[in-house]
Amino acid sequence: MSPELDELYQEVILDHSRRPRNFGDLTDAAVRVHGDNPACGDEIHLGVKFGADGGLQDIKFTGHGCAISQASASLMTMKLKGKSRAEVMEMFGAFHDLVTGGTADAPKMLGDLRLMQGVRKFPQRVKCAMLAWRAVEQALRQNAGESTISTEADFAAP
Repeated sequence: MSPELDELYQEVILDHSRRPRNFGDLTDAAVRVHGDNPACGDEIHLGVKFGADGGLQDIKFTGHGCAISQASASLMTMKLKGKSRAEVMEMFGAFHDLVTGGTADAPKMLGDLRLMQGVRKFPQRVKCAMLAWRAVEQALRQNAGESTISTEADFAAP
């Protein structure tokens, strides 16, 4: 990344971690997922409400963690609200490739999430960036209720 993009990356991370968007309890959530990253202590509680078409009508999160995990959750909820399940899963794959280095160019569909590309320079922080995404992936897999995910299970070595 260029020095200008590096600076913008840092500014966006700090802004979203200090003032996360869609932060709070979603009282009428159809699905609640608790996610944690035991390696660093990041924790997220994600609430999702689905629309009649099965898409994400509303999504909010609470929890605590490093600036990257909080910023990633904030940016993710802004981008995914109102999207279909297929769009969410497409963005999940694109974001995963973005932060793990699976692609050189960030897809335009990710919008501001493209700034998270800087995470790939810090492999130990990929779990932080992916925590909220793993939680939304789990939310799509279940119809109702609560569940827990952990980055340790998702990224365990074979």
